[in-house]
Amino acid sequence: MHKSVRDILEKRQSGTKISVITAYDYTMASLCDKAGIDILLVGDSAGMVMLGYESTIPVTMDQMVLFTEAVSRARQNALIVSDLPFMSYQASTSDAIANSGRLVKAGADAVKLEGGKAMSGTIKAIVETGIPVMGHIGFQPQTTTLAQGYKVQGRTKDAAVRLIEDAKALEEAGVFSIALEMVTDEVSKIISEAISVPTIGIGSGKYCDGQVLVVHDILGMYDKLKPKFVKQYLSLSDQITKAVSNYRTDVESGKFPAEENWFSMDKSELEKLRKEIGK
Repeated sequence: MHKSVRDILEKRQSGTKISVITAYDYTMASLCDKAGIDILLVGDSAGMVMLGYESTIPVTMDQMVLFTEAVSRARQNALIVSDLPFMSYQASTSDAIANSGRLVKAGADAVKLEGGKAMSGTIKAIVETGIPVMGHIGFQPQTTTLAQGYKVQGRTKDAAVRLIEDAKALEEAGVFSIALEMVTDEVSKIISEAISVPTIGIGSGKYCDGQVLVVHDILGMYDKLKPKFVKQYLSLSDQITKAVSNYRTDVESGKFPAEENWFSMDKSELEKLRKEIGK
């Protein structure tokens, strides 16, 4: 039986930190799930990591459904949260509810969407249909870059107050957790102490109730962006490139395939064949 939202809330209440990792495909999600991760986040960052987009903005609902289905087939233990992509929930509440339902049908246990107070009504409507929601404030990849660029949030008193108000509004709307992205350590601490639902930090310091990173970042497989907040546990990109290069060299030199890599006929059958074809 996989984890539920209640399990995540109970983990926060027990004082144990919540581990979240972003994964997009069956193989990687299987490995992360086997490692005991609490939440598998099917992020719209798949657009950059898996599809090569420059940002998350081009990602479609159809693509998020496909990634969610793949991850859901891999999951045995973790809770699955899937991102609602850009413009799948902002235009209308009915869009938000319908698209949340599509992700749940694809295998998600909950959805995540970006925005503070302005999205509280939408969040409340989704939650009232029975679909759990993870909020997302601070740096919001879908829209913050359009107005501000890639900037840390909560550096000033006024900015901090807005973030705290946003967090409280989302809690009141019914979210079961809130992702805080690139929020200063001090403001993350205040928010985490001010609300009763878990905060999940990404580049937001040590006081959050949990942490999330993209699996490709911690394994050193995606090097187009190297945020300060990422801790790289392996450097697989170098190892993978070397392995593929060695494979290419073996093919070119004839070293691969070797006898242990191919299949052979029974000798008696081979003799019969040679007689048949005259060779």
